[in-house]
Amino acid sequence: MNRHDSISDLIAIVARLRDPQDGCPWDQEQTFRSILPFTLEEAYEVAEAIENEDMKELREELGDLLLQVVYHARIAEEQGSFAFPDVVQSISEKMIRRHPHVFGDAELEDEEAVRANWEREKAAERASKRQRPIGSVLEGVAQALPALVRAEKLQKRAAVVGFDWDEMEEVFDKVLEELQECRETLRAHAEPTERVHEIGDLLFSCVNLARHMGVDAEQALRAANHRFERRFGRVEVCLRAGGQEPSAAVRPEMERLWSLIKSEER
Repeated sequence: MNRHDSISDLIAIVARLRDPQDGCPWDQEQTFRSILPFTLEEAYEVAEAIENEDMKELREELGDLLLQVVYHARIAEEQGSFAFPDVVQSISEKMIRRHPHVFGDAELEDEEAVRANWEREKAAERASKRQRPIGSVLEGVAQALPALVRAEKLQKRAAVVGFDWDEMEEVFDKVLEELQECRETLRAHAEPTERVHEIGDLLFSCVNLARHMGVDAEQALRAANHRFERRFGRVEVCLRAGGQEPSAAVRPEMERLWSLIKSEER
């Protein structure tokens, strides 16, 4: 069996699948919008493979994600917009442009300077695309991003122009302030909309805290979800081994098992 291990092989495979006469009926019908959910799903499956440190699965998921890129590029080529080589050229030029300290003569002394330069380059690129002066520093942060990711990106943009906390303690204080405001809305029987606003402010401040601690908030929450699933799954197993089912009636036992399992993991 011949090896199909070059990008040109994958491009040819997708082109054959999309062929109007001899292709696959399902593939022939797909559009940018119809395959978008698959693109997002594959990106998250890559993240899960990384979190699980499963290299075999990561290899497979990266292939699935690459297929999505080739697929979008093929649809664009059929429409006469651009082709896969244009995608490669675009990202290659962008990476060289955004790393003048590697591919040019610029001197950026530390990681913070590199990040600041990266944001300046991105801002200039956004302005160039619009052919007008740079507007808000927050322009271009995609609305479709997960909320935690978007919050962090907005905060980083603002931080580049100096709108940020100076001390870590100020960030902790802000989280506590927002938490207290959530308590007050509950005690005051505030309208649901106000509760939503206060919870949003609390979450936003928690993302800010994560950012200042050097933690990716989205990844931290994903990891917390995994821990909860794993621990609660063990609680269920232990309960059923003793002839019980999870329910409010056995809550004390569930809490005892939870504490035990948590301490064992630590």
